Amino acid sequence: MSIDDAYERGLRATEELLGARLELPMGAGEPASGEDFRKLTVAHTFGDSWTRTALSRHDRALVSVAIAATLGAFEPLRGQLRMALNSGVTKDEVVDLFIHLAAYAGAARAFETYQIALQVFAEATNTGT
Repeated sequence: MSIDDAYERGLRATEELLGARLELPMGAGEPASGEDFRKLTVAHTFGDSWTRTALSRHDRALVSVAIAATLGAFEPLRGQLRMALNSGVTKDEVVDLFIHLAAYAGAARAFETYQIALQVFAEATNTGT
């Protein structure tokens, strides 16, 4: 399979997960090789990883939220939470994830990143998700 095939498969997966294709425009002053970075990242993350089948999309979404929260990766966490809600993860499951995260990654990190979950919950409520 070519990188272009994996990239296209990744874009289709982002459309299912986010409701829109994740096509990232080049930034001002970004070198042409930035296009390669974007394509490879989408191809690997969404074309290769998210399309595997041993974990359900639901479970993969929960794992992804836990990873982003543990790392303190705030903007990726927002996206992971949106993908989780779009993948059938309930708000109660997310709360339980953060309770578990507090035990294993620390209460401060869990509380800090839970605030982002609350913002995404509010967005989802306002959009009917």
